[in-house]
Amino acid sequence: MGSCSLPLFPCLSSLKMKIKPMAALTNSSKTIVPYELKRGQNRLFHKLPSGLKMEVIEQRRSKSERDNPPLVFVHGSYHAAWCWAEHWLPYFSSSGFDSYAVSLLGQGESDEPLGTVSGTLQTHASDIADFIELNLGSSPPVLIGHSFGGLIVQYYLANIVNKQSLGAENTYPELSGAVLVCSVPPSGNSGLVLRYLFSKPVAAFKVTLSLAAKGFQKSIPLCRETFFSEAMDDQLVKRYQDLMTKSSRMPLFDLRKLNASLPVPKPMENSTKVLVLGAKDDFIVDNEGLKETGRFYDVEPVCIESVAHDMMLDCSWEISADVLLNWLRGSSKLGNLHA
Repeated sequence: MGSCSLPLFPCLSSLKMKIKPMAALTNSSKTIVPYELKRGQNRLFHKLPSGLKMEVIEQRRSKSERDNPPLVFVHGSYHAAWCWAEHWLPYFSSSGFDSYAVSLLGQGESDEPLGTVSGTLQTHASDIADFIELNLGSSPPVLIGHSFGGLIVQYYLANIVNKQSLGAENTYPELSGAVLVCSVPPSGNSGLVLRYLFSKPVAAFKVTLSLAAKGFQKSIPLCRETFFSEAMDDQLVKRYQDLMTKSSRMPLFDLRKLNASLPVPKPMENSTKVLVLGAKDDFIVDNEGLKETGRFYDVEPVCIESVAHDMMLDCSWEISADVLLNWLRGSSKLGNLHA
């Protein structure tokens, strides 16, 4: 994913401390195309140890039939919290789950760190851990990551496990579960690069043009092919194209350094329960990449028909949301998915 390779992507245990509230609402906007919140949503700012503020869009559950764990959503490259707020936050909050979508630093309405990139796997995962620790108290959430956000979730999982196995103090709060949505595999995109180059050279060229050269920002057909299904309306593609273009102000990673840090460590057995979700029409993460992630976590991945890479924004977003909801409801003792 660095200059030496073809970049296919732009893209609790119970706490005994005092819980600190998130910062108050603000009307200031860092993006040229600010996302207008839907009814029932709030834009909050969580102050990180660095002093920088991280945007959080929250939508509390509208019913509480049982004690469901909160959901925390992590976006990938060229996206921000808004990509979850469009459909999935209303859907899951109405299904009984407090839902939170974060914007990683340098994305959405979050502050920008010093430097040319917004962070590393470690800093992004630590920022998420800080938010969970100080705001969700003794309610371990389900952590849900899309694309490169899925790789950040994998790093988070590995560090919970490693700290526990070493008997060290756990600075990454416990989770009730983890969901990897069209996620970058644990080894990164190297395998994807080779497969695309040798088996799909035209697709490799298009993805490179779209993401590395940011061609998706100028072409509606290319944007649609990269992220969405063919049936997506031009006007809707243009809306998301504008949001992706303006809300991602810095690259998420230094791709060369990221590759050098991979693969993520292997979790130990009987760790957090993981769901691996893929899309049949994913233009970025191929079926072998999906299978790799499933093998790594010793689970059978679920490949959903009729949806594309951005399954939370796609015109058939309800299909994948239903699959995730059924997994959440089907897991024994929802509030304790890790048991």
